[in-house]
Order: sequence, then structure tokens, then C-alpha cells
Amino acid sequence: MKEHRIGIIMNGVTGRMGTNQHLLRSIKAIIEQGGVRLNDEEVIIPEPILVGRSATKLAELAKRAGLPADRTSTDLDACLADPKNVIYFDSTLTGQRPAGVRKAIKAGKHIYCEKPTATTSKEALALYNEVTAAGLKNGVVQDKLWLPGLLKLKYLIDTGFFGEILSVRGEFGYWVFTGEHEKLQRPSWNYRKEDDGGIIVDMLCHWQYVIQNLFGEIKSLTCLGATHIPKRWDEQANPYKCTADDSAYATFELENGVVCHFNSSWSVRVNRDDLLTLQVDGTKGSAVAGLRDCKAQAHAATPRCVWNPDIDSPINYKDGWTRVPSNDTYDNAFKVQWELFLKHVVKNDPFPWNLLQGAKGVQLAELGLKSWEERRWLDVPKLG
Repeated sequence: MKEHRIGIIMNGVTGRMGTNQHLLRSIKAIIEQGGVRLNDEEVIIPEPILVGRSATKLAELAKRAGLPADRTSTDLDACLADPKNVIYFDSTLTGQRPAGVRKAIKAGKHIYCEKPTATTSKEALALYNEVTAAGLKNGVVQDKLWLPGLLKLKYLIDTGFFGEILSVRGEFGYWVFTGEHEKLQRPSWNYRKEDDGGIIVDMLCHWQYVIQNLFGEIKSLTCLGATHIPKRWDEQANPYKCTADDSAYATFELENGVVCHFNSSWSVRVNRDDLLTLQVDGTKGSAVAGLRDCKAQAHAATPRCVWNPDIDSPINYKDGWTRVPSNDTYDNAFKVQWELFLKHVVKNDPFPWNLLQGAKGVQLAELGLKSWEERRWLDVPKLG
């Protein structure tokens, strides 16, 4: 069998997301399964090299990933100079990302990176234009598109289950402990604006591609942010002032008339089926999707509700919903997109999730912050 061995520079994977989702659950898993099969005669074998500032952390991580000791480096320039390395992957801090991506473009590497791709839409769009002008393949992580719950939801959309879609209600979030008495679940920089933190910057990038790919193009938005918890404690147990938003309440009007409302919060306790739920209502049916499951209620199964607060409800509303079956095998969402990008690089398979799409996510976050500041609706201009 012909092997396409692809060197991948993985910059910044000592962070939580880079370690767990990209290295261990994606690249390591792909290596362990024998690579990515193209056909009966060809396979792609990723060969990662881990890049960062701490040689000690990199060595420990390489051991966890089952990589040879020489597959780590603190010298990004040397890795970029090696022709065996074909792809540059970036999961560093957002503010650092453009510098690394531009170095990789200059070195002729294909680009794959986490979102947000930059701190401003102007720079995010510039990165797309630069990588395109260089003739290099490029992509941005848009993992939620391959979550089992959203794939089931897309199946319902594609088969016409909803009829005309009317509205979408998204609820995302959980309680992130302050760090005063409990261990942190998220890094402290998330709550400092000066370190590019904030839930609007983080999550509106996600909602942009989820809405665009499932429901339609966004025409306009309004967004209200809040810093509900003003004080937290960092990784060294030192108190600090929260300068970034920890909650966002956004409404999106789509070009096709669908209204989407998304609540996002790191200061809410969960009383729903999952950390993320999307309720889609249409003329012929409704559905609620979580990360892995999806339940639906067709028009014929919809109960007749009558408002009467003086008596207990005679209807158990949850009984009228049916689980959408798992008719497929679902892999890790990050891994699925990695495999698609590797096929794109080696065989030029279609990969529409490029840096232009990443710039759209940054743009939506920018507009969300501006809407909050100016307390008004804003149109979403076309990019590209």
C-alpha cells in the first residue's frame, strides 16, 4: 500500500484543547487506526512534531501521545524549514496566531488552525487572502458540525421534517467555578479582555458556522454581553478582576427570515439535557439536539396545550418527543475534520471550511461586541 507520510507542525498543543482534542483524540487516534484510507491502495500517515516554549512539557506530551522523543521542538523556524513538514497547525493564543500562520505561509506550508483565527476580522481576512495568494490549502476548525446531535438535526433538515423552519433557540453553558475554593475548569485568561478573553469572542465564532451551515446566512444581529461574576482566582490562587464578558445573549436574523436566539454563559447551572441544546421549530415539526442526541416531535404528535395556571398540567410534555435513532457510527468531531483536511491536502478533496469561514466567525464576534457597546441591531456585511 502506498503511504503518504505527512509531517504536521503542531504549535501550541500543550494547551487543554490542543492536547485533548487535536493531538490525543485526533492525530494520535488516526495513527493508531493505521492512518486515513484514501482507497484500497493508498493511506495517509500523519507524522506530528510538537512545538512550544517548554521542552519539558513537550517531552511529557510526546510520551503521552506515543511519539518519539525527537518529535518535539522549541524552534518553530527549524520545523518550518524542514520540507518533510507539509502542514502547519496552530492552537496557540489567538493574539499570537497570525504571526505563526504568516511564518508558515512564507515557508510554503498548508495551514490548519483553531478559531478565532485572529483578534480582528480585518486581520483574519488578510490571512485568508495571503494564504490564497500563496496557492496553499487552508482550513479552520469548525468541529461542532460533526457532533452526532447536530448531524441528526441536519438529517431532519435535509429530509424535510421541519417543513418551513421558523426559529432556532440555542442554550449553551455551565457553571465555571471561580477558583476561590474549587479547581478551575477553564483557564483564567478567558475572563480577561486584555488577554483576548470573553465568551462573545469565543462562542459567536461557533454560532456563526453552525447557523450558516444548518439554517442559512446571517443578515443582522443584536447582542448583549455581561460580566456576571466580577472576581475570580487564577491558577496560582491569586484573585483578579474579570474584565471580559462571561455571558452573551444574542439574536440573529437570517436572510431567509429564520430567527435564531443563542444564550451563552459560563455562569449558569445546567437544567437541560446537555451543555449545548438547539431547539428548532418548523411548520411540520420540532426537534431538540444536544451534543450527541436529538429528539423530535412531528405535527401529528403535537399536543393541544391550553393555558391554565390554576391546575397541574394534564400533559407530560416530554412524553411527546421521540429520539432520532443513531443510524450511523459517529467519530470524534475534531478527528473527522482532521481526516477531511488531510484528504484535502493529499488528494485535493473538497474542504469548504477555509480561513475565509474563520474570518466570518471573527467578524460576527466583532459585531456582537459592537452591538453590545452601542446597544443596537447591526447588519452583517459580506466578506470575501
